[in-house]
Amino acid sequence: MQAFLSTWQEAATTSLGFFWMALWAFILGYIISSLIQVLVTRERMQKAMGKDGPKSIALGTFFGFLSSSCSFSALSTTRALFSKGAGLAPSLAFMLASTNLVIELGMVIAIFLGWQFVVGEYVGGLLLILVTWLLIRITRPRRLEAMARERTEQAHEHGDHSESVSWREKITSRAYWQDIGTTYVMEWQMVWKDVLIGFTVAGIISAAVPQSFFQALFLGSGGDNAANPGFWLTLQQALIAPLAAFFTFIGSMGNIPLAAVLFGQGVTFAGVMAFIFSDLVVLPVLRINASYYGWKMALYILAIMLVGIVSVALIMHYGLAALGMLPEFAGGRDPGEREFFQVNYQLALNIAFLLATAVLLWLYRQGKQADGGHHHHDHGGASLTDKVLRALSALAAIWLVGGAALMLI
Repeated sequence: MQAFLSTWQEAATTSLGFFWMALWAFILGYIISSLIQVLVTRERMQKAMGKDGPKSIALGTFFGFLSSSCSFSALSTTRALFSKGAGLAPSLAFMLASTNLVIELGMVIAIFLGWQFVVGEYVGGLLLILVTWLLIRITRPRRLEAMARERTEQAHEHGDHSESVSWREKITSRAYWQDIGTTYVMEWQMVWKDVLIGFTVAGIISAAVPQSFFQALFLGSGGDNAANPGFWLTLQQALIAPLAAFFTFIGSMGNIPLAAVLFGQGVTFAGVMAFIFSDLVVLPVLRINASYYGWKMALYILAIMLVGIVSVALIMHYGLAALGMLPEFAGGRDPGEREFFQVNYQLALNIAFLLATAVLLWLYRQGKQADGGHHHHDHGGASLTDKVLRALSALAAIWLVGGAALMLI
């Protein structure tokens, strides 16, 4: 019993410490995302995307870069673009960019994994878009695309009524700042379950799962040549990472601390990058895509994503290896030895951005009162996935509160 309580306390401490390390980056990223979403209208994005070709792919990638990093938000916006006439490849480019090329994601990766993984995320994200485009051009799923487009035609998307308002008018308008506050709150509403579950799972795995488990799951991890164990073992790790991620509910932000745990246990750069890229091939995403486009198109998207993820992870791994920049395995450090909560620059940044959050929450409440309390945001109702996520979030919260209480005893 004493061993269990000790592990519980260590896991909760690690989870809360991971979140504390990333808090300022989360807040800064979502502030930037909220500003962009209010100042740059979706209607203009949709009109500029076109149907196909390099220009549309580039625009889809650019607009995705400006968008939210929430996987579920990316799915919803991608469907809107596709239903408005954007081609399949530009739509998927938007989806991939909005979950792999966003600013806050790079910040969190830098904190937990280091600059090589930031390079892998951004350069690999661009390569993933190009590989996906190539696979679509090779397979030419015109019949599937036509069926999916017909299915989405019934969906009604509200237009943006602020097209005629200039950027300067928006930035000096109190109403638009209230919209920014509302958008910021919505951003957190979209990701809080992923983040809570992801950080909780990362802490539990870091504290409770032995290194032998990772060595059995990811062959070649943790050995003398863990950083670069040879092509076949590297390929196996790149293949197993998306399969391991498929049955999780962890989104693009929540899986970063878990990816850090995997790397700390000796999983290769390719395996870790494949795991990070797999936020769009998890089971809830497959279910949502099936509800949007039908199962045939959803499975097609899943297939080309898997091929792209594995190939790009290998390309980035051996590209960095050729340049002598592959991160070396440093061994799994005991999470209990970390000093997460210190008086340093991180504390100052967290306090500053928490104060900014307080201001945005005040603007959100002002906007809600002005609108008669009608601001709302959801992902299409209480689906089975949402109910499961809420239940898991409640369990995660109970686990963290209980672990934190043990620290005070």
